[in-house]
Amino acid sequence: MTEQTLLAALAEVRDPATGKDFVSTRALRGLTLDARGHARFEVELGYPAASRHAALRDALVAAALRVPGVQQVSVQIGTRIVAHSVQRGLQPMPEVKNIVAVASGKGGVGKSTTAANLALALAAEGAAVGLLDADIYGPSVPTMMGIAGQRPPSTDGKTMDPLHAHGIQVMSIGFLVEPDQAMIWRGPMATQALEQLLRQTNWKGLDYLVVDMPPGTGDIQLTLSQRVPIAGAVIVTTPQDIALIDARKGVKMFEKVGVPLLGLVENMAVHVCSQCGHAEHIFGEGGGRRMAADYGMAYLGALPLALDIRLQADGGTPTVAAAPEGAHAALYRDIAQRVAVALAERGKDYSARFPSITVSQNT
Repeated sequence: MTEQTLLAALAEVRDPATGKDFVSTRALRGLTLDARGHARFEVELGYPAASRHAALRDALVAAALRVPGVQQVSVQIGTRIVAHSVQRGLQPMPEVKNIVAVASGKGGVGKSTTAANLALALAAEGAAVGLLDADIYGPSVPTMMGIAGQRPPSTDGKTMDPLHAHGIQVMSIGFLVEPDQAMIWRGPMATQALEQLLRQTNWKGLDYLVVDMPPGTGDIQLTLSQRVPIAGAVIVTTPQDIALIDARKGVKMFEKVGVPLLGLVENMAVHVCSQCGHAEHIFGEGGGRRMAADYGMAYLGALPLALDIRLQADGGTPTVAAAPEGAHAALYRDIAQRVAVALAERGKDYSARFPSITVSQNT
C-alpha cells in the first residue's frame, strides 16, 4: 500500500460542480498515510460550497477506504477565494477580491431580485459578500433587504460604513436620499455618485461584491464598465424576444470593454399555477438558453415567475433568506455556485505580487 495507490483511488472522485477530480487540479493537498493505515489530507476549493462539504467528504472517505490497508480517513475541506483578473489597466479594489456585475440591458426583468438572492446565496455558502445598488435612478435594494430609511454611519466625514442585512454588507444611494426624491442627474453626475458609493464605502474583507447594475447600456453603464474593476458579469433576461434584444446589447457592451461574461440567468421562465399546478411559459420558452448558446455563454439556470419570490423581496427578506430550505432558494444557490465556479476557473490577479518601482534622479 502506497500513497500513490491512494492518490489514484482519490482521483476517481469528481467535483460535481466542475466535473474534475481533486488530484489533477491540485485541490487535494498534504496527503499522509501512516503505518496504522490512517490517511490524512485536505481539499481546498476555490469557490464557496459549505452546503456540499459533507457530501464531498463522504465521497472522498469512501474512495479512500476502498484501498486495501486504509483503516481510517481524516479529511479537512476548506475554501480559499482569491482575486481574479479584471479589465486591462485596472486592479482589484482593496478589501474586495472580486466584483460581479449583474446586468440586464433593460428594466423589469427581475435583475435586482436576482442580484440580491445571488449575493445571499454566496454568503450562505460561506463567502464574505457585499451588495452595491448601482441603480441611481431607481434604487430598490434598501427595500428589498429590509433596511430602507437607515443611514450609513461615517466616522471621518469622508467615507461610509456599509449597512448590514441578512449577513451581507449593503450600500445604496437609497440610503442617502428621501424615498420619494427623484434623482434628476445627468450621466456624469450619476456616474460620479456611483464611483463614490463604490470607493468611499469601507467594505470589509469581501470575497465578492455583487453590483446591481442600472438597466440599459448608456453612458452610466459604459463608464462603470470601464472604470470599475469587474471580475465577471452575469446577464439577467426573460425568455421574451423584446427582453432578449436588450440583453444582447448588454453582452456586446461587456465584450467591448473586456469584462468576462460568467453566464446568463433566465428569469420568469415559467409560471406554475398555485391552484392547479399547470405550467405556462408566459414570456416564451427557451429564449435565454438559445441566446446563451448563440454567444457561447454558460446558461446558469432558469427561475420561475413565482408569487412568493415577489412577496419575499417586497417584504425585505429575499427568498434565500426567507425560505433557505425551499425549492426556489435551491435554484438561486445552484446559480450562485455556477457563478462562483466560473469565476474560480478564470485567471487570477497577480498585480499584488509585482513590486512598486520608483525612479529617482541622483544629484
